[in-house]
Amino acid sequence: MPKKGKLTQLLAVLGCLFAWLPLLAPLFFALSRLFRGGSFLFDYLMPAELFPAAMLGGGLLLWAAVRARAYRGWIGWSLLASILLLVGSQALAVATGLASGRTPTSSPWFYAVIAGLIFYILALVIIAVSGVRLAQDVFKKD
Repeated sequence: MPKKGKLTQLLAVLGCLFAWLPLLAPLFFALSRLFRGGSFLFDYLMPAELFPAAMLGGGLLLWAAVRARAYRGWIGWSLLASILLLVGSQALAVATGLASGRTPTSSPWFYAVIAGLIFYILALVIIAVSGVRLAQDVFKKD
């Protein structure tokens, strides 16, 4: 029997907040700078910098998904993929010399690292959207 009690609802809401934070923070800061009269500067590395928040949100959502017996696959596999993609792209940047500046950003390795980062962000989007769907399910009246 799925558990849709207050703890599951709290886990889903907190998980959604932390899962969306790395995705919305770069946009918020870019727009706030633009509205203050500056130029639009979008920090595409911020989701990777906010990795702890994303993993906390993903972990809370996974816990809520297991309790509610819904969206376990989407959240679980996307959480695993996001961890592997971020660690893999960072390891590739270190191994190829991109992280130290020894290898120029015009090399093909740069594009491989950026592709890993893009797929990491897509995995975060899947986690966050699945979290919203999960929250809708646990708050739905039966």
